[in-house]
Amino acid sequence: MKIAHESPIYLFNKIQQVTDYDYFLIHLFEDTPSYVKCYERSKMLQREIILDNSIFELGVAFDMNKFAENVIRYEPTWYIVPDVLEDAQGTVDNMREWNDKFSGKVPGKKIGVVQGRSYSELTDCYDYMVNFAKVDMVAISFDYSYYEYTVPHPNKYISWMLGRIHLISRMVRDNVIIPEVPMHLLGCALPQEFSYYREYNWVYSLDTSNPVVHGLKKIQYTSTGLWNKKSQKLCDLIGYVPDQEAEFTVMENIGKFRNLVYRTEDESIFPL
Repeated sequence: MKIAHESPIYLFNKIQQVTDYDYFLIHLFEDTPSYVKCYERSKMLQREIILDNSIFELGVAFDMNKFAENVIRYEPTWYIVPDVLEDAQGTVDNMREWNDKFSGKVPGKKIGVVQGRSYSELTDCYDYMVNFAKVDMVAISFDYSYYEYTVPHPNKYISWMLGRIHLISRMVRDNVIIPEVPMHLLGCALPQEFSYYREYNWVYSLDTSNPVVHGLKKIQYTSTGLWNKKSQKLCDLIGYVPDQEAEFTVMENIGKFRNLVYRTEDESIFPL
């Protein structure tokens, strides 16, 4: 499972040295020239890159036509087709429009996000992305409201963590998952979640700013991760310059995050 962490520009090069690929938010290209320079450096280094449509940050996906223009201009390895939060039909319609307009006209590999509010909507959306839209990779988000219904808990972050584990496990049990199509895990509620996907070799990658944001706030991971989360969008900290203690905590958290992802079976955080 490849790992990327979004980070402030000040720490970008340092964090890049301990991650597997780079993850960029398209809306920051418009008014943050130094962020674009980070992207250009990644291209120069021939790093693998995912270009996100910024739906989590904006609430709605970046304009489809402008996004396509940027994919053509910047040529990422992968790009996430604009989706609609928790709206399976809207996301399918967007993917259909994207394919009608841009199939064969943009470079890179296409990622389709699964959206929906119920198991049937989520699995139908997955089926469309994989079997009809023919995406190169499919993505599952960390914060569907569906998770709070299936795994209710007073702490929503625990619901989200266990909810995605439950969703993916159920999809495996029901033979929904097509192993030949890689999966990307969008975002993170609690970092210990990722120790439960190591048996799924089709889970190709994940992205999260979780260890970075908590490090910037000088909140240290424990050996078992976190049991709560500071809600903070990294894009709002893109120009932040941390002090030495915060920078140290960021790097420590990143190391502990990798340990959580790659720990051995007998070291699991809790049984399921």
